Amino acid sequence: MGVMSGADALLAQVLRNGVDTIFGLPGGQLDHFFDSMYRNSSKVRFVGSRHEQGAAYMAFGYARSTGRTGVYVVVPGPGVLNSTAALCSAYATNSPVLCLTGQIPSAGLGRGIGYLHELPDQLATMRTLTRWADRAMRPEDAPALVNEAFARMHGGRPGPRPARDRSDRGHRRSTTGGARAPGCRIPLQAAQARLGRRTAQARRLASHRFATRPRSAFS
Repeated sequence: MGVMSGADALLAQVLRNGVDTIFGLPGGQLDHFFDSMYRNSSKVRFVGSRHEQGAAYMAFGYARSTGRTGVYVVVPGPGVLNSTAALCSAYATNSPVLCLTGQIPSAGLGRGIGYLHELPDQLATMRTLTRWADRAMRPEDAPALVNEAFARMHGGRPGPRPARDRSDRGHRRSTTGGARAPGCRIPLQAAQARLGRRTAQARRLASHRFATRPRSAFS
């Protein structure tokens, strides 16, 4: 078993699930995760944005255009709230989007102390907007939670999922044997087939609309 930080365990399992591109915006609670991406820059491409909404919509567009999972990373509190329009769009269109967000130090959770980017109950908020949300309380929890997120995104009705790591867990190191577990990888052929079905469906709907309501585009 290897010893890994929470950030390394989280990123490693995301990569094992076939991800090679992550969109996002740096922030204080994400320092360790961005350090991990830098150390693994040969395996993952990071695409930065100037606003959290832009990062989330890039992940959404990536998921819609490729059929693969769109992943983005933003700070907690106002950062993740800025991205919720894209999460709602992903929910409505059954698009597999994974939101990775940081969290305030564990000692402050639920106490209303006033930490930077604190949200009264971020986990509960995200659960109202997505199909599934959870929090990694220990580094060794991260791999299983990432796998569950991917399984839920691609099992049944696809849709957005957020997962989060606390800011004081990104640097902590632990024996994370689970990080070596294989990912819940979705074959590329299946993703391409899903994209083809969506494209065909969109064309049928567009044809039907223009055939039955020629002015619907302007109503």
